[in-house]
Amino acid sequence: MTKTHGRVAGKVALVTGAAMGLGAETARRLAREGAHVVLSDRDHDAGKATALAITGEGGSAHFVPHDVAIEADWQAAIAATLDRFGKLDVLVNNAGIAMRGMELMTHTLADWRTMMSVNLDGVFLGIRYGGEAMAERGGSIINLSSILGKVGFAGAAAYCASKGGVVLLTKAAAVEWAPLNIRVNSVHPGFIETPMVATAIRESESPNEMRDQLIAAHPLARLGVPREIADAMVFLASDESSFMTGAELVIDGGYTAQ
Repeated sequence: MTKTHGRVAGKVALVTGAAMGLGAETARRLAREGAHVVLSDRDHDAGKATALAITGEGGSAHFVPHDVAIEADWQAAIAATLDRFGKLDVLVNNAGIAMRGMELMTHTLADWRTMMSVNLDGVFLGIRYGGEAMAERGGSIINLSSILGKVGFAGAAAYCASKGGVVLLTKAAAVEWAPLNIRVNSVHPGFIETPMVATAIRESESPNEMRDQLIAAHPLARLGVPREIADAMVFLASDESSFMTGAELVIDGGYTAQ
């Protein structure tokens, strides 16, 4: 049964990269707050499983296959959302990748372009086609950046550049689309307990040492958990943030305060 109450009740949200991690938790939180949620991901099995779990809890969820780096996939995902629910109120551009072994002196152009195609091109395409779907009614677009879109990190130049690009793309879209009542904001997590971060730690030369170093880099002395980011997504999706656009919402345990 579709929920008729909640902070985003009746809104239709598309969340990319929603099979696991931050995307999955965001989709769950939006559904619990009354939204109809379309989950998209390249991982079909995990995406379907997450959508099924949400519906099993009484939420409204639907999965669509989607590679955010492919323009035709964006057109299909937006069309599927409109066909199923008749509108799009919220777009969460969450899908992203990180890659190991990206030191600048050994960096390849192919790896650089792969990173940009998902982390930056994917956000551009989401804004392009999501904004078109919201043009008549207005809406909220939430772009997942990172603290590494604000500060540098050795061995992650391409990732930093992609996430930094998301910041100014967000601000430009916010200014351009303010007259349409389309709000565009970015979210900047610190290091969060997700499969992506867990993999990076596990594949490092000294996993225990790397984990301890990451924890020590946050004044709150721990890594974040997905719910803490998903709660921010719900806030930006809701009317509670109706006077926010072009903003950078930093949720990093104090990482960038130092």
